[in-house]
Amino acid sequence: MNSAMTVRERFQAVMNFRPADRLPMVEWASWWDKTLDRWCAEGLPTRDRYGIYRHFGLDLWYQDWLRSRGPLTPAPAAHGAPLIESMDDYERIRPTLFPEPTPQQEEEWRRIAVLQARGECVFWITLEGFFWFPRTLLGIEPHLYAFYDQPELMHRLNRDLAEHHLRLLDRICRIVTPDFMTFAEDLSYNHGPMLSAELFREFLLPGYNRVVPRLRERGILSIIDSDGQVEEPAAWFLEAGLDGILPLERQSGVDVARLRQNFPRLRLIGAFDKMTMTKGETAMRAEFERLLPVMRQGGFIPSVDHQTPPGVSLPQYHTYLRLLTEYATAARVSNPFSFS
Repeated sequence: MNSAMTVRERFQAVMNFRPADRLPMVEWASWWDKTLDRWCAEGLPTRDRYGIYRHFGLDLWYQDWLRSRGPLTPAPAAHGAPLIESMDDYERIRPTLFPEPTPQQEEEWRRIAVLQARGECVFWITLEGFFWFPRTLLGIEPHLYAFYDQPELMHRLNRDLAEHHLRLLDRICRIVTPDFMTFAEDLSYNHGPMLSAELFREFLLPGYNRVVPRLRERGILSIIDSDGQVEEPAAWFLEAGLDGILPLERQSGVDVARLRQNFPRLRLIGAFDKMTMTKGETAMRAEFERLLPVMRQGGFIPSVDHQTPPGVSLPQYHTYLRLLTEYATAARVSNPFSFS
């Protein structure tokens, strides 16, 4: 492949297992504030997320996280603390939930639509998932009990959430159709999922069954955003019709080659072990070599497996970017993965 592709063409080609001039070069998550504090002290000229993309020569991916809590929704007493404890509590705060897009958001979508149409960017949205959203209202520990103790409330929360997502999709797609989306879920920890397959099917799957077909109708790839060890629930995600997973955290033992072998149709984003970034070029190169066979197969975009930590200096990050450029170009996806 001789001619350079646009940012959007490259994304669409790689995510659909087609040949590409190189792999996308992205940092899918914005950088930690403490990382930016360090880098600005070391000479980074901007803290703006998209300005940083341009400064580093990364492909431009615009994200809009469409939150399910509005500006008038009360805040919990502390992170992970409950905001509601009963159906009555939910009915009380429900009028503050599920906000409609603002005129400012819609104006931003129109601006992005122009860039996307020219191929200059990829546009993606994040919706809160059917594990994530109830947890934000019920609190971390009570949420896990609620699967057993308050099933009616759990079903109600996720029915309302699915209806909200469908309304949002109708609104946004009148202006611009996202190239992909992520469901914020975080349903795994470092040893595996925090719920069983049975609970997934009873409480989460109905929501996915409402929303995912509408995404597919519009050609929007659906990606689960779950930290932790996701190799077991990967099968559940496929059952729900989802297209892929990120960030594939190496510290949780996620093996991208094993995922590809077991679930060849899954799109994959992330997987680069961020803990190698302070250990020098040799360690980072070895990590890219680990990923390279899957990079060459398509359907995989390597990226820091969560966020670049503040222990990484700006010169170390420049080394990472140089290697990313080298390996993204070397991979090229000239021999896409066969599903046979």
